[in-house]
Amino acid sequence: MELVAQEHGGILVVRAMQDRIDAAGAIQFKDRMRELTGASKANRVMLDMSNVAFLDSSGLGAVVAVLKALAPDRKLELAGLTPTVQKVFRLTRMDSIFTIHAAASDGLRHAG
Repeated sequence: MELVAQEHGGILVVRAMQDRIDAAGAIQFKDRMRELTGASKANRVMLDMSNVAFLDSSGLGAVVAVLKALAPDRKLELAGLTPTVQKVFRLTRMDSIFTIHAAASDGLRHAG
């Protein structure tokens, strides 16, 4: 699972480069996110999902697992959800658990 990470003023922005997070890649996604978030001291982690066109229940579970794996004082935020992925979060009511930004740039503007 290709993920690209950059820090922007205390926010770790991780961009998913694949177009799907599904059963085939969920474990790799989780492991790679754990590596990236473990190497960073940023309190806010923003997952840019603008390239992700498909997310199944395994992918959703992997995103939730990343949230749970973060220390209690660290936040996982989501950005750039495509309509299909946004629908998955809405139907499962996970949109009430995560802070969701229209785009990563919006999340960076709302730092703090």
